[in-house]
Amino acid sequence: MKTRLKFISTCVFTVIIFFNIITIEKQEVFSQDYSILNRSFNLTGERSQKVQYFLMKTKVVSYSPDGKITGTDIYKLNLKCVPAKLAGKEGDEFTCSKFRFKLGDSKEVTVPALEGWRYIFKSLPSGIDEKGQVFGIEHSKFENLKDSNNKSIPQDKIYMIYNTFIDFHSFCNVFAERTENGKGIQDLKKIGQKIVHTSSFSEPPLNLGSNIAEGSFFKNGKITLTFKGLSYINNKLCAIVGFDAGGSSFKMIINVSPDTRINTTGSSHYKGDIYIDIESKWVQKVVMDEFVVSEVILPFPPNKINSFVERNVVVRNVEKDEFEKYLK
Repeated sequence: MKTRLKFISTCVFTVIIFFNIITIEKQEVFSQDYSILNRSFNLTGERSQKVQYFLMKTKVVSYSPDGKITGTDIYKLNLKCVPAKLAGKEGDEFTCSKFRFKLGDSKEVTVPALEGWRYIFKSLPSGIDEKGQVFGIEHSKFENLKDSNNKSIPQDKIYMIYNTFIDFHSFCNVFAERTENGKGIQDLKKIGQKIVHTSSFSEPPLNLGSNIAEGSFFKNGKITLTFKGLSYINNKLCAIVGFDAGGSSFKMIINVSPDTRINTTGSSHYKGDIYIDIESKWVQKVVMDEFVVSEVILPFPPNKINSFVERNVVVRNVEKDEFEKYLK
């Protein structure tokens, strides 16, 4: 009996010691984590001079007024970036290695005219170049595009293809880089801080070539950036920066023919998270959700169509091998 009690006592003592060790280890981990979370960070600065590879996917889901899904389109972009110094250029050199899209139940196709297209991205004070092009992205590349089956791509889908590049640079450059006149990500130093971004209430034009007329615009609402926390993406310590833009509105005027125009007006609320590598300053991932409500005015019956669209965007910074796998 005494032997048994001694055995039980020894086991209990061992368990107590074990749990004390675990508790101490947990306290040390929590203490370390708290120390990291309470630090000040610099989220901007010169990015590392290393080639970056991005995969971007945009899903566009259309709904009827009763909430039923009426169609789903998917757009995929492979985008390579050579930093300015490495490329010997005035700005970062981007190459669209491939652009693919799938409309509804149709088969996936590519856009041959965009494969291998290179352009230079550099920060512009107003975001608009001397030709009225957002981020200096060439409008002529999106004139009368055809898919890999040599079929003409509808104008509204061409705009979605063009807008993929605008989205990418909005998230990975405008929101994720230092702004010249303050009120940017450089003001976020500690977790929990929140700022109103300088691009709030800006009104970039939407006109695109000859098919989307001047007078088309997208007006941002109030845009906030929040330093939400830390995460590990691609085995890198990343800052999580949330963005939220509610109360945005837009107007698009599409020239169907010389005598026919379609006017679309609507509102948008988009928000998401940007994951920025603390060390290299390169964006590792972006997730974005947007809900768009619009009214299309037609010059023929039914004259008005209400549209409800949800957009989901994911940008991933990947290794070269994964990037090239999706080129096949």
